[in-house]
Amino acid sequence: MCMPTPRDVLALIERIRCISCEDERHALIKTLSAVERPTILSFLNAHGVNLCAGSSAAWSAFRASDVLLRDGVALETALPWLDQPVGLNMNGTDFIPLLLRHLSPRRVAVYGTAAPWLDEGIERLKERTPHDYVDAQHGFHSVEHYIARAREIEPDVIILAMGMPRQEEVAVQLKRALDHKVLIVNGGAIIDFLAGRFTRAPAAVQRIGLEWAFRLVQEPRRLFRRYCVGAFGFAHTVMLMRRAAMRSSSAPAPAPMHKEL
Repeated sequence: MCMPTPRDVLALIERIRCISCEDERHALIKTLSAVERPTILSFLNAHGVNLCAGSSAAWSAFRASDVLLRDGVALETALPWLDQPVGLNMNGTDFIPLLLRHLSPRRVAVYGTAAPWLDEGIERLKERTPHDYVDAQHGFHSVEHYIARAREIEPDVIILAMGMPRQEEVAVQLKRALDHKVLIVNGGAIIDFLAGRFTRAPAAVQRIGLEWAFRLVQEPRRLFRRYCVGAFGFAHTVMLMRRAAMRSSSAPAPAPMHKEL
């Protein structure tokens, strides 16, 4: 399979659903509460853009998302350069708990992370949300295992907490294999945050867009490549996407078809 072009990655970014106010956020929650088929909710950040630029499998998995939301300040900075609306920062760490609090009682499965964080994260969710958590599986099984569990239990919501791009790839396989109404949420480190494995930045740090720096200080070995080295790759990809967008906008319109005499 060919590597994604800058135009391909730009097309993915153009699919981001821009949420610009609280009314739109609550309208999205209402939509997600009434899915009629297997539906994937994903979050795209700078790391995800880098993965998509370098992997056709990652790009295809993100492209299969039914709802794609912007996550993080890097994309907030880049989107105006690409003539795309910015909207609110819809990061999953904040939006997923909000979504779960507003959904009516559902049967929820959580697939991802590892012990003891998986059980502890689910306990926090039980305390804060009205749902029945019917299945919990660590994030190192085969995709066939998750499909078998989901077919057997038929949860209303599946939260995948495996990290990018594996969770997005598993989500696609679940979507293809399941035939009941289910919302599949690509949650990243949400369960680890809820369990206290990772600490959120203070609210003031989040407001000024430096949560990434706070996390880097906490986990320098794991996140240095993603945040520091990855920043250069992201900037390069944005430049290539901007060039692709400018070429598309300056391309001459096709000549009109002549009518037959």
